[in-house]
Amino acid sequence: MLKDKTAVITGASRGIGAAIAEKMAQNGANIVILDIGNEDQATLLANKLESEYGVKSAVYMCNVTDFEQCKAAVTAITNDIGKIDILVNNAGITRDNLVLTMSESEFDAVMDTNLKGTFNMIKACSRGFLRQKSGKIINLSSISGIIGLPGQANYSASKAGVIGLTKAVAKELAGKNVCCNAIAPGFIQTDMTKNLPTDEYLKSIPMKRLGQTQDVANLALFLASELSDYITGEVIRVDGGLAM
Repeated sequence: MLKDKTAVITGASRGIGAAIAEKMAQNGANIVILDIGNEDQATLLANKLESEYGVKSAVYMCNVTDFEQCKAAVTAITNDIGKIDILVNNAGITRDNLVLTMSESEFDAVMDTNLKGTFNMIKACSRGFLRQKSGKIINLSSISGIIGLPGQANYSASKAGVIGLTKAVAKELAGKNVCCNAIAPGFIQTDMTKNLPTDEYLKSIPMKRLGQTQDVANLALFLASELSDYITGEVIRVDGGLAM
């Protein structure tokens, strides 16, 4: 499905990003893992993808909050591997707190990584997409950015911003055959959600279970493939019906 395509996935050393990387490798894509601070874990994953699926995989260290680092990474990837076909903006952090006690640094850190980081990578890759007149951009938003969640003013704002960014970019690039869509996961079983009060959230989820990383990866595969060539500017929830 993705044979000979190259996918760049940020924050892909673990969790949803790692699941997306493996799903795309299973379907023939060469995988570039862009991460910060998890080089050993990212390298282990890259080696696994190469040995199990026969694709090329590489690791680049990059802080997505820094545009110059993003630009340099994209230039290096293009020089080393060739054109980028798929960009998955998955890197994200949380710094949960109530508005009354949330520090400026907690707000800024989440906005810089989740929203500005997504912008930085899109900007760095856009020229290549426009030149080749093709590309798939997949941004990870969240149901928190759709409905808002208490204690997550920073995270909700950043993920709502990702939705607006997705729609604006989709309109700007659609004429050059570049699709830009967002995935809004609900409560997915990852390290980021392991400390949440699961029993309380299950009461609000119509499907009565937490999501798995594969649930998100399956949608990412669809959005990266030719099956979604006429879909752009969409925000698709993977939440068991929570945000209906």
